Amino acid sequence: MTPRPRWADVRAVVFDVGETLVDETRAWVQVAGEVGVPPLALMAVLGALAERDEPHSHVWRHVGVDPPSTAPEIRPDDLYPDALPTLRALRAAGYLVAVAGNQPARAEHQLRAAGVEVDLLATSARWGVAKPSPQFFARVVTDLGVPAPDVLYVGDRLDNDVLPARAAGMRTALVRRGPWGHVHARRPDAALADVRVDSLRELVSLMLGVR
Repeated sequence: MTPRPRWADVRAVVFDVGETLVDETRAWVQVAGEVGVPPLALMAVLGALAERDEPHSHVWRHVGVDPPSTAPEIRPDDLYPDALPTLRALRAAGYLVAVAGNQPARAEHQLRAAGVEVDLLATSARWGVAKPSPQFFARVVTDLGVPAPDVLYVGDRLDNDVLPARAAGMRTALVRRGPWGHVHARRPDAALADVRVDSLRELVSLMLGVR
């Protein structure tokens, strides 16, 4: 008999925001123009930061400019094409679905305006605690009302998503997209994720048995 996957008993699925649901390419190009740095140079430095496990906020120091005064807004066309279909499919299948990531509080309104309809939508700014803090993942469990082992946390990073969610007792999925996703997918610790996928469409196929 084929063994059940380690995440087969999941009741709730929680998604990170940046490079999980939202393609941040346009936002980075926008801020590059605002601070007067060529987009390619900014992207290259971000890639180096990912390799060195430095926070992306260090990018401004490395390129020698002050950071932009405000973060770009999330627009509907910033969502990856598989984002909304994934959220809808999982909710229709009976899963509790949530979005919780390191974002400014206004991102909640922007995500809703982009069509994100979920059972829980939260940002680190509103909660007053950010990933990878254990308190962030404890808050996810508390607000969902679901035991940690029944929660699948989906993100593009090992350090902010997979490893701390796993330490909190959750199941985890690593999505290989975005700078950190591609870098982290090559690391040995990527094997600690319960499931590794190249897209959210692939995740839905695995969870629902559809193509």
